[in-house]
Amino acid sequence: MDCLYCVLGFLLLAARWPLDAAKRFRDVLGNERPSGYMMEHIQLNGWSSDENDWNEKLYPVWKRGDSRWKHSWKGGHVQASLTSDSPALVGSRISFVVNLVFPRCQKEDADGNIVYEENCRNDTGASPEQYVYNWTTWAEDSDWRNGSGHGHHNVFPDGKPFPRHPGWKKWNFVYVFHTLGQYFQKLGRCSARVSIDTANVTLGPQVMDVTVYRRHRRTYVPIAKVKDVYVVTDQIPIFVTMSQKNNRNSSDEIFLRDLPIMFSVLIHDPSHFLNKSAIDYKWNFGDNTGLFVSSSNTWNHTYVLNGTFNMNLTVQATVPGPCLSPSPRPPPFTTSLVPTSDNTWELRESPDENCQLTRRGYFTASITIIEGILEVNIIQMTDVLLSMPQPDDSLVDFVVTCQGTIPTEVCTIISDPTCQMAGSTVCDPVDVNVGDPCSLIVRRAFGRPGTYCLNLTLGDDASLAFTSTLVSIPGKGTTSPLRMANGALVTVGCLAVFITVIAFFMYKKHKEYKPIENSTGIVVKGKRLNIFLSHAKAVFLSGNKEKDPLLKN
Repeated sequence: MDCLYCVLGFLLLAARWPLDAAKRFRDVLGNERPSGYMMEHIQLNGWSSDENDWNEKLYPVWKRGDSRWKHSWKGGHVQASLTSDSPALVGSRISFVVNLVFPRCQKEDADGNIVYEENCRNDTGASPEQYVYNWTTWAEDSDWRNGSGHGHHNVFPDGKPFPRHPGWKKWNFVYVFHTLGQYFQKLGRCSARVSIDTANVTLGPQVMDVTVYRRHRRTYVPIAKVKDVYVVTDQIPIFVTMSQKNNRNSSDEIFLRDLPIMFSVLIHDPSHFLNKSAIDYKWNFGDNTGLFVSSSNTWNHTYVLNGTFNMNLTVQATVPGPCLSPSPRPPPFTTSLVPTSDNTWELRESPDENCQLTRRGYFTASITIIEGILEVNIIQMTDVLLSMPQPDDSLVDFVVTCQGTIPTEVCTIISDPTCQMAGSTVCDPVDVNVGDPCSLIVRRAFGRPGTYCLNLTLGDDASLAFTSTLVSIPGKGTTSPLRMANGALVTVGCLAVFITVIAFFMYKKHKEYKPIENSTGIVVKGKRLNIFLSHAKAVFLSGNKEKDPLLKN
């Protein structure tokens, strides 16, 4: 009897052994979850249940910390980066992108092979080899040589064959995406992208796991694992930016009184789910100015009192779409319900039926309003005349006025005439008596003659007000105006003597009188040279004016 029990036990173990040995997707991907998890979600289009078997012979499974991970990639480790456009409004599509980051000096070429970058040195120095992995050669040695490519190894972990799209032989990475108790397999290169419809996904945070394998002749080797959390929500994801002129730091939600604040709303909708929706923006700024409704995503509002205000925004989108059937339930006695083939009842959809779904998004902020510098103006510029000459610098005083609070700091930036290339920057504290009107004199030095752009900023702890102007600095000589005039007279005298000598010889050579022709320009050429010389003789050879040929005309 004991032997019989031993035999029966052995048979039971033998019968159970294949079940225990077979790997499933949920075992390989390691996502711990309760049984029946997938039943909470509708089947994702194109995805499969992770209860399916995993081909461990073709796709080996290594646990975390296995020593074989250290040799899964030549020259280092491959990192996988997983990103998504989460959060996603329920009913929209959410996309996931995986990018592989290779070790230093490695990249993927046009044929899908991994090669070493030229003139790049890693920790071991420059590699004399060209290829890290030459999959093109491997393909030529395999059953792809005849062009068929239908080998038993050209399949996914669940046994499904690779899709035969153009260029698929150059795609040497297998990506396995896993979420909501389902998986999706994809053949790709160093990057892969998938999208899912969130219409029936449970609201809240979810996890996406990705495992990446590389081709190794007729098998595959795991090289990276990565996971990321994404969020599905029934509220429209919105972001609001607030900006204000003269505000020193808009991120602290402290703004200035009597200046408009610009509110800009950005709806996070990367799949364009709300493109055909009517969207309204309802503003309540918390200052008893009422409720403002607009179809524009921007709005300006000015607070006229100091204090703290609670601003509220509601974004409402009316999404057109087909009417959804309710969940099956015991039918009431009505003629609008008809039996179906499986003896359950459902609400039939009318061809003319058009339902609208309303989704809302919310934003709140606590805004503090204080006084600040509202405006600054340069009303006068004056050259500074000093008792001691300063040939290198020109000093200019700028008379500046402002409105609002008294500034504590003044800064100037001197740049080129286009105000693009900044030069010197000078900041000084402002010493203004409290209660006095905002008026001050700012003195700045300019190094050389020319035209400058002056940017002037007045600031305090919460505000910055600026203005700009063009400043023209004339050239300065090294001598006094009187000495400059005397020098000019000496130069003119020397020139006169020189012209007189030339005129005398020209007169002796050409004794005949030639009438003077009218000239519209002073061109020292041809006959017009005679005009110039005749005038010179009239000035410097003033003998008997009655004998001057000019009187004969």
